[in-house]
Amino acid sequence: METVHQDYAPKGVQFFYIYKALAHPEHNGYVTPLNLKERLLHVREAERTLGSNIPWICDSMENTLKHGLGNAPNSEYLIDPDGVILKRRAWSDPDALRSDLEALLGPVVSPTKVSDLNMPTEPPPSTVAKGIVPRIQRPSDPMQAVKVTARQNDKGQPFYVKLRAEATQDLLRRGRGQLYIGFFMDPLHHVHWNNLTDPLRYQLTLPEGFHATPASGSSAKVEHPADADPREFLIDLSCPPDQRQTPFQITIDYFACDDDDTFCVPVRQVFEVSLEAGRDGGRVMRRPDNPQGSRPNRRGRGNMPSWERMLERDSNQDGKLSRSEWPAPRLDFFERMDANQDGFVDETEMSDSISRFSPPNATPNQSGNRGNAPLWFNQFDTNRDRSIDLNELEQAPDLLRALDTNRDGTVSRTEFRVWMMARPD
Repeated sequence: METVHQDYAPKGVQFFYIYKALAHPEHNGYVTPLNLKERLLHVREAERTLGSNIPWICDSMENTLKHGLGNAPNSEYLIDPDGVILKRRAWSDPDALRSDLEALLGPVVSPTKVSDLNMPTEPPPSTVAKGIVPRIQRPSDPMQAVKVTARQNDKGQPFYVKLRAEATQDLLRRGRGQLYIGFFMDPLHHVHWNNLTDPLRYQLTLPEGFHATPASGSSAKVEHPADADPREFLIDLSCPPDQRQTPFQITIDYFACDDDDTFCVPVRQVFEVSLEAGRDGGRVMRRPDNPQGSRPNRRGRGNMPSWERMLERDSNQDGKLSRSEWPAPRLDFFERMDANQDGFVDETEMSDSISRFSPPNATPNQSGNRGNAPLWFNQFDTNRDRSIDLNELEQAPDLLRALDTNRDGTVSRTEFRVWMMARPD
């Protein structure tokens, strides 16, 4: 979701939400829509659950606006009546926005508080039982969403089930690795699995030179009569490296019933999958097989591992960051982290760099984090001048050089905060 603000004079300010691709598929049960009609259903669902009267702009299925605005999932733009962008942020900041508007329009006499809005928020749609079918354990190799296209539904029904496909980095780069396929009931269609019939079956139809194990299969029999849990599979897949992006098909057969018990029908759906990074695939929120996934904190911003935060800038969704995608004020960090000097920083290089520049004597706390950041700063700022110099950090000169981005021989609190944003949570 994105917020755009325009038309600040003479009438005042207009606010708009922009519906783009889902940043976090599976969150609250929502899954990626396959057509504009389903996307508009999501807009109506957002209006219902948020209780806001702010109008929505719905992006095209090609996500033209998302790509034009830089691909960040929660960015914010302040635009004048002539279409000139006055302010832009990769992440929405209400306090900074209020300051911007006051600078343009003057101070606000009676600022509106959230409690003044009286928005009648609603919960996500209810479904049948969940938590019946255990989630699968995914590989340790990081996985990337790949391109999925809905191709056929033999009886003209909606695509009640949505496919999410993810590939390991080995599969994407070398043509040999694992493919995750997960089939999710779309809650907006108010349907569930009928477990009194045959379970879901899948079949891969592969081009010449592709090999999959297994190429077909079915989900386990579930004793509970109905549920809305995903049906998930891991497949060992190989293909000629020069044909990695050749599409292949996945066909599924299953029985779907609506939550009001007015119909229960057999369904066949066909999807086309290509082993290329899904530019708009989003990143799944924290789940049992992904304990390091993003999870919201008190301020509403995803308390994601730093690599997840940095990947908001991964405009081509290739799973690594180039110099042009890296934040300009932190290019010194880029040079240090690009260990193999290939012009990109990947997750391993960033993790290794952060470990190398960790504070001396820092120990993990119960949540896995390295101590308390402000306390660590104050521990070395012995003269309390709000900076750390080489004498104060003689135990870790490499760390001082890494943090001292303006090369003045000291680490300021601002430089320290910038470095903290690049640390794993």
